[in-house]
Amino acid sequence: MTRAKSAALHDELLMPSKALQSKKSATNTNLQAGQRKRAALGDVSNVGKGEAVEGKKTTLKPGLVSKASQPTGVQKSRTNTSRTALATKESKKNAEIKRAGSGSGAIGVQKRKVSTTSATEGSGVENREPSRKKAHTTESDKRAHAERAESRASKVAEPVAKPAESKPIYPKRVKDLDSEDLDDPLMVAEYAHEIFEYLRDLECGTIPNPNYMDHQDDLEWKTRGILVDWLIEVHTRFHLLPETLFLAINIIDRFLSEKVVQLDRLQLVGITAMFIASKYEEVLSPHVANFRHVADDGFTEAEILSAERFVLATLNYDLSYPNPMNFLRRISKADNYDIQSRTVGKYLMEISLLDHRFMAFRPSHVAAAAMYLSRLILDNGNWDETLSFYAGYTEVEIEPVVNLMVDYLARPIVHDAFFKKYASKKFLKGK
Repeated sequence: MTRAKSAALHDELLMPSKALQSKKSATNTNLQAGQRKRAALGDVSNVGKGEAVEGKKTTLKPGLVSKASQPTGVQKSRTNTSRTALATKESKKNAEIKRAGSGSGAIGVQKRKVSTTSATEGSGVENREPSRKKAHTTESDKRAHAERAESRASKVAEPVAKPAESKPIYPKRVKDLDSEDLDDPLMVAEYAHEIFEYLRDLECGTIPNPNYMDHQDDLEWKTRGILVDWLIEVHTRFHLLPETLFLAINIIDRFLSEKVVQLDRLQLVGITAMFIASKYEEVLSPHVANFRHVADDGFTEAEILSAERFVLATLNYDLSYPNPMNFLRRISKADNYDIQSRTVGKYLMEISLLDHRFMAFRPSHVAAAAMYLSRLILDNGNWDETLSFYAGYTEVEIEPVVNLMVDYLARPIVHDAFFKKYASKKFLKGK
């Protein structure tokens, strides 16, 4: 068992178990298969699904039935004679020529004499080449055709050059920690470096405006902190994933960077952002009625769904947010998956959600600072070259973010839900 599997098993033991709802068995399909045969490429839409459940007879529209299932009326003939086929073709050609030349609307059309082949010559027509093709086939055309055939054969014979695989360049003192997970397909170790490079490039497009409160008339940074603290309580109550919380706060900040929101609608924005994030990250997301109930029925389900459409349209349906939890797990790989340092790192990383001063920093920068301060608190050693390589930041670059975290910890407790969340046995209280 690798270190990644053992750490994942330990995280699963900490997470509360959720009962998965089993899907409905499809036993009625075998009974219906014996009653009627379904056409090939038949009704692939879900138009008649609702009626079939209620027991009504559904009739397929002719537009939804494929052409392959409809009778065409064409019968195959087993006669091998070619004379009749040639005769019918010639009669059709004569009929078309006559139609084109006849009629009062045809001006300046001259009738052309068409030479028809007799039935006795039908046996030799198949073996002969048309006269038009012979007239235009010269020696130069034959030579060019032969040259093209030779070039195609040479191209096939040449081996296709495979693109060179881009492997990460490790410094001298940095260990290759991805090589031990090459046998595990779930870890995708051969693409891990490229994946995190892509996520770092994606961070710039999802950072909200750190000064968006300047154009908000009814809101303040203190009000935003109260909203985030309440969403942490909702997140804990629904037992959602950590990625859902970070995505929800990012949706709120990006939406408030674009739109002006009144104070009485701020809670609707928060609960809608949590609803969107849960549907994006969770396997089984809570129903919209649960979010309505947790908001003390201050908003109807129709209002939440309408706000969901408006928020997604404002964000241009872009939810590709590089979650800081992914970067924290990446750095924890270089930390030998120490459970205590990672848990303290989660606590320090959630400070960036409550304090608006962290909004200008990238998620990867915040994750690196949280792991650095966590190791410093637990006295787990220095920030060596391996940690710096997998985190992407040196000790000097991390220092400004660490100072903000220490400043928040030195102040009195303001956000009660956040403090109570980590004062529990789930997050290693008493260890």
